[in-house]
Amino acid sequence: MTTLYTNTDIGLQAERIFARKRMIAFGIPTLILAYLTYVFFAFNVPGLIERADGDNARALVADTYSHKVHVTRDNRNGAVSVSIEGEKKGRYPEGQSPEWVTLGETTVIDLGGGHIVTYGPQTITYDVPGYGKITATPSRSKGVVQTYPTAEIPDWINASKNRMAITTEAGRLTVTRNRTEVFRYFVGWELFFFTLDSPYHGLGLAELITRAVSGEAGAIASDFWNNKMWRHGDVVWAIGETILMAFLGTFGAAVVALPLAFFAAKNFTPLLAVRFAMRRFFDFVRGVDGLVWTIILTRAFGLGPLTGALAILITDTGSFGKMFSEALENVDKKQIEGIRSTGAKPIQRYRFGVIPQITPILLSQILYYLEANTRSATVIGAITGGGIGLLLTQAIITQKDWEEVTYYIVLVVLMVMFMDWVSGWLRGRLIGAAEDKH
Repeated sequence: MTTLYTNTDIGLQAERIFARKRMIAFGIPTLILAYLTYVFFAFNVPGLIERADGDNARALVADTYSHKVHVTRDNRNGAVSVSIEGEKKGRYPEGQSPEWVTLGETTVIDLGGGHIVTYGPQTITYDVPGYGKITATPSRSKGVVQTYPTAEIPDWINASKNRMAITTEAGRLTVTRNRTEVFRYFVGWELFFFTLDSPYHGLGLAELITRAVSGEAGAIASDFWNNKMWRHGDVVWAIGETILMAFLGTFGAAVVALPLAFFAAKNFTPLLAVRFAMRRFFDFVRGVDGLVWTIILTRAFGLGPLTGALAILITDTGSFGKMFSEALENVDKKQIEGIRSTGAKPIQRYRFGVIPQITPILLSQILYYLEANTRSATVIGAITGGGIGLLLTQAIITQKDWEEVTYYIVLVVLMVMFMDWVSGWLRGRLIGAAEDKH
């Protein structure tokens, strides 16, 4: 029986099709927009924008590429010290200071641009150009007694009974009952090469080269390597630990996963129960995130880079097992049959008929995971207490030396770039050689 369609039926059908397409074309973007609107308010994005502090953001950015010199006065005994980043390791020797700080019974600090701070025997003054002179007198009974040129206190001054904080483009002054502190920003990572107590601090490159040639190369390298502020020796050791965690975890997982993958490949393990059990095992170990394994193993084995390597090994065993088993299922059976025809035993058939076929795939996956795990080892090291991740976490927690945070982040990026280059080079050499041999 033949069904005849009129032009009207065809037109209605075409109209329904176009209406459905228009509904999809407009409906899906509308749903996405509605979801994004929900997320915008559910995560309180307006509140985050309202709480954002531009001054804090600028201070944080400034900390990443500059350093602060602190001039600190103990209000209890009048002692004044000058140090870089406020650390004892960066303290100027007693009686010495930068040229913009004049020490004495009355200490004068020239912040530049007419901003002058004076530490008097009792009273601290800050002469702000265009505003006037601010005074603060610390007192045990009255807190911090303050006077201002105007009745209304500007926004850049944070004042209370026991504390006064003034922030200008020239620097910052903080006065409490027991302590007065001024710090001033300077561009650059000060003391990056040599600390103040090193005989090579402040020398130019030409003079350093001259001294190195004249027999002081070892002493110069030692002072740089053992820099107490930047800890270059510890940093290099930490990077080595991070790479070692990634290397041991990745290649350890590959060694464990390869034999297990044969039990998950249907062309090598005909028993469904065995294949099912092995595949669920791979799903389990890779389904739990590496950070979760890290926390579990830290509780079991304690802190250290070996714990991080084990966490990577467990997680990647599941990933490698799945990928290796899929590669085994796609091998060419003719090559295996050819090896069998020679009278080879099963182990020999696997060695010469299977492994050469999957070697390029295995190497490519292993090297890719090695590169990725180098980044993961940084985060895992922050939890297990090893590698560059630990130093990075410690620097962030202190919230004072953000130039050190920048230093560690730059090193992490360079480390990942280096591992990417090494991985690409090895991939080209090993996989190319394996394919040529095959």
